[in-house]
Amino acid sequence: MTVEDLVGKYDIIGSNQDAESNSYKGTLILSLDANDRIVAKWTINTNQEQTGTGFFKNNIMVINFRYTGDDKNVYKGVVVYQCINKDVLDGFWSEKQGNPLYLGEERCFRVKEKSELMN
Repeated sequence: MTVEDLVGKYDIIGSNQDAESNSYKGTLILSLDANDRIVAKWTINTNQEQTGTGFFKNNIMVINFRYTGDDKNVYKGVVVYQCINKDVLDGFWSEKQGNPLYLGEERCFRVKEKSELMN
């Protein structure tokens, strides 16, 4: 698998970095910059936008992310995805300000374009 294989849109389901493992859904869009580094944009629960940059090697993708919370504070963290294949990513993440006793979890499923479904 190459980094180019990962470019696209994914539906995500995840759980937060807390004792309750509160769940969420959203989307992840992956693209590449001029140096083939990963550029990520998440939309969580239709309203929270997060962005990040990262890299890919040996079917592992690592992305440093950030977002502005409802409290106007900036939150930062890192997510690590095991790229099961080009359509399924299995990840875990941690925020600097999150509960250090827990990790968030996230699974991503590629959204197929209509033209891909017809083939």
